[in-house]
Amino acid sequence: MDTLLINNVLLDGIRQNVLIEGNRFKAISTEKIEVAATEVVDGSRFAMVPPFYNGHCHAAMVLLRGFADDLPLQAWLNDSIWPMEAKLTAEDIYAGSRLAILEMIKSGTVFFEDMYWEEQETARAVEEMGVRAAIGVSLMDRQSAAEKDRLFERLRHYKPTERVSYTVAPHAIYTVGTELLLRCKKAADENGQYLNIHLAETMTEDADCRKAHNGMSPVEYMDSIGLLSPKTILAHVVHVDQRDQEILARSGAVCVHNPASNMKLSSGVFKMKELQKNGCRIALGTDGASSNNNLDMIDEMKLAALLAKCYADSEAGAATDIFKMATQWGAEAFGLDAGVIAEGKLADALLIDLDNEKLVPNYNLVSNLVYAADCSCIDTVICNGKIIMRNRVVPGEKEIIEQARATCDSLIARK
Repeated sequence: MDTLLINNVLLDGIRQNVLIEGNRFKAISTEKIEVAATEVVDGSRFAMVPPFYNGHCHAAMVLLRGFADDLPLQAWLNDSIWPMEAKLTAEDIYAGSRLAILEMIKSGTVFFEDMYWEEQETARAVEEMGVRAAIGVSLMDRQSAAEKDRLFERLRHYKPTERVSYTVAPHAIYTVGTELLLRCKKAADENGQYLNIHLAETMTEDADCRKAHNGMSPVEYMDSIGLLSPKTILAHVVHVDQRDQEILARSGAVCVHNPASNMKLSSGVFKMKELQKNGCRIALGTDGASSNNNLDMIDEMKLAALLAKCYADSEAGAATDIFKMATQWGAEAFGLDAGVIAEGKLADALLIDLDNEKLVPNYNLVSNLVYAADCSCIDTVICNGKIIMRNRVVPGEKEIIEQARATCDSLIARK
């Protein structure tokens, strides 16, 4: 079994030695670890921290970065994004997924929850590039009956691998009616899969839901049909009142905050302080690169922290909580035995370059990572015990970029 020994790395404020055996942390000690490791890394100029777990993403949408900016959500979707997405082939989505994963690795992300078409192509890219993902099979009412049957059959046969799992992914309550939502819940329960959906994202969605469902909010409606549970992942969750928050806390459903996307599409402001006070589970996500416009969780952390303070007080969105949303709480949301660096946990980690000018002085590393850092501070990325970026270089990155650029040129040329 391969072993990786990282010596003299700054971990939890002290210099320690970390041994990874296979895909888990085997030993962590201030004392010298006597082992003939497969590889030894000098960690003296690095700090080791958990990597990022992106709770909501549309990976292949990176192909549409900058394509339809400065539009409200419904116009953005209906008039620009969906017509362009209709042109995408399976090979396009593979190329886009590789580009997205490259960007995520370079900015310290080792896991993402995805919701897109041709999910098998995203899974192929994930397996090849060494990261983790929970990949959604996307469902909408507008799909034909035959297409829905085919997708549910795929869900039934998908089995998780060491780094890839699958989720049931109805798009939203305004694109998926009650009948299909209930079918999604049944499939998730039978297959032991998570269910992820956009929810309570805009005022329009809230108003339309109340009109259609006897005054119920989106959260109340989802609860009324039994779709909220600890294995339900809700993206955005902007428009929620006190009763909604109590329901969310009771259900154990996870609220994934997407600050950049929420601001760009004028969706509203996530009520972080209130949701935390009411005991709701919260993770952090980037959303897709066409509504963000990047997949950088470091950017997302800073935005989340500052946005919370703008609409509450200076103690809201504390750096320690924001960092946990992006790391530990994100991993826990998807049932991963990861997100913290401890013996026995899955060996995911970042080596942070302490010589980077943005991290000097280093009074508080977590605060620096949330408020000061950018992706240039990340030297090395480890996922599942393997180094997948070293010295800021990801194997094959030039070819990945060239393929994605050619895909975009082809996409624009299509009628």
